Amino acid sequence: MRLHVDQRHERVLQLVRERGSLRVAELAEELGMSAVTLRRDVETLAAQGLVERLHGAVVWPSGAPGPAPAAVPSAEGLVVGMVVPTTEYYYADVVRGAREAVEAAGARLTIGLSRYLPDEDEAQARRLLSTGADGLLLTPSWERGHPEPGEGLWVAEQETSVVLVERWAPLGHPVAGLDRVRSDHAHGAAEAVAHLAGLGHRSIALAVQESPTAPRLRAGYAAAVAALGLSPVAASPLQDAPSRSEADRFERTLEYLCEGVADGDVTAAIVHSDADAIVLIPRLQARGVRVPEDLAVIAYDDEVASLADLPLTAVAPDKHAVGAAAAKLLLSRLGVPDECPAARRHLDILPTLRVRVSCGAAAAGA
Repeated sequence: MRLHVDQRHERVLQLVRERGSLRVAELAEELGMSAVTLRRDVETLAAQGLVERLHGAVVWPSGAPGPAPAAVPSAEGLVVGMVVPTTEYYYADVVRGAREAVEAAGARLTIGLSRYLPDEDEAQARRLLSTGADGLLLTPSWERGHPEPGEGLWVAEQETSVVLVERWAPLGHPVAGLDRVRSDHAHGAAEAVAHLAGLGHRSIALAVQESPTAPRLRAGYAAAVAALGLSPVAASPLQDAPSRSEADRFERTLEYLCEGVADGDVTAAIVHSDADAIVLIPRLQARGVRVPEDLAVIAYDDEVASLADLPLTAVAPDKHAVGAAAAKLLLSRLGVPDECPAARRHLDILPTLRVRVSCGAAAAGA
């Protein structure tokens, strides 16, 4: 017979009082309850001060009547589930950072891949929870990096601890109150604009591929152009009419930059990503546009920027730090270490600018 919530709470308190300390997974199995339901009950009891939860265990509170608490289990046995679109390119370092932080705590990381497929984020999250994940690191496949109205509600409905990774939600959205860790891409774009302005450029273009990163790059770019009083530059045609293919994206971006240079309207550009910049620069040069003499270029991502034959100045998000910080925040919610921040955390990690040849600074002796 299914127990009423008060009966469940009474049984949890009885067992923890008798034994001092129990693993959450063991307690759920003994009571014949789902791990999700038990975690919710334990959080309720812990909020009332009736039990303590740490290191994936339920512990009888110190000072309360009952047996001396048994040794608290270590983080070993905890499982952190992580759903990302891919483990290639950008997310390889994010996953690596999370894995190292999780394993350093004695826990284990399991991965689910969405491959940007519709509804696959939720399916992968359910799978990870069903196979024993105690908490979730989530990077949903939201096209703009945040959920549209009515989108992503399933994330807020999770009954376990969740940390968003490289994603955010608008104020008022149910997901906005979750823990999150992300790269501050707007800051990174603004730093690139400021660096180019410092080299004397007043007309700076922005050429970005459509991705969850693009809206923040545009916001940072526009804010920096306004703050520095730079000359406005016509937006890339891709902003209003997204590319139909990679070939189309390169062709239209190439025309946009060549026309800007020829008309004297553009002397510098920020290109997302550095892989795109590596493709574009030889095509620019074939059209008579010299880099950096006619067009200073800063790439965004710094995945392969240093390997270009003309080494690219690039903005480098600290992807490893994002993954590690997100994992540590989730572990703290699961009781590792003992101290858990009471308030939710929105952590933005600033990218860094790595100066090489393509912006002209190295050639000028900067």
